[in-house]
Amino acid sequence: MSAFYSAGRKNGSNSSLANGETARATADNTAAAKSNRAKFGALIPATHDARLRKLLQVIESHPSCKIHELALECNLSESHLRHLFKQRTGLGLGRLLTEQRMRLATDFLKHTSLSIKEIASSVGYEHTSSFIRAFERHFGQAPNCYRQKRCGYEIVA
Repeated sequence: MSAFYSAGRKNGSNSSLANGETARATADNTAAAKSNRAKFGALIPATHDARLRKLLQVIESHPSCKIHELALECNLSESHLRHLFKQRTGLGLGRLLTEQRMRLATDFLKHTSLSIKEIASSVGYEHTSSFIRAFERHFGQAPNCYRQKRCGYEIVA
């Protein structure tokens, strides 16, 4: 995948787009991102930058990827990638990755019998405890509780 950096970015110009197009594209993408936070796929066609669209497709197909991996692939620093992503889509890159991971985790919880540890690893968390904390922050309940409520399992004491 090519980097976001373009030959047109000299002397402080914002991007390879003309100045009017940059403002319009940023406004369009921000509006699309805010109205479609739950629908990640809607961002991909709404994005005018082909490089960013490809990055979104990578994230959608591999939600366990890390920001530093994406930055290396784009030949950018993590902070620059985060800044460009936020500028162009209106969403934080870390937040988007978390949303994708949580969506995938709920699918695993609903449709598989994988352990919480296996799910944590599958969605990109090195430590099960980090996954459980992130899941609880996102859904207000532990993954086991989510699975029990969604799948109709009961704990018999």
